[in-house]
Amino acid sequence: MVAVSKAPIEKLEDYKKRMGWTFKWVSSLDTDFNCDYQVSFTPEEMQKGEMVYNYTASKFPVEEAPGISVFYLDNNGGIFHSRGLDMLNGAYHYLDLGPKGRDEDALSYPMAWLRRYDSYDKSL
Repeated sequence: MVAVSKAPIEKLEDYKKRMGWTFKWVSSLDTDFNCDYQVSFTPEEMQKGEMVYNYTASKFPVEEAPGISVFYLDNNGGIFHSRGLDMLNGAYHYLDLGPKGRDEDALSYPMAWLRRYDSYDKSL
């Protein structure tokens, strides 16, 4: 597994250390990688108001979106790419069970409620 983010590698390494993570994490800063895989959108795409995300043209509220890609190389050299995120996000499974579901319509962006383990008030 390799994680890719647009931040400078120094910032990623600092965050990785803070969270206690050990997986490989690389920076796509100053590359087209995120746009190529349709998880980052240009100002022109944002202004147009419709972009392709998860193989579907739709409006998206922010310039950066989460994404997970899985690649497969077959015996003939063919490369296959699949995407998807919801089934790996356990929090959504629990939220979807509630009477109001994810209830994200009024939020400024999806998952705005998310907090890191070290940012909660621990005095409660």
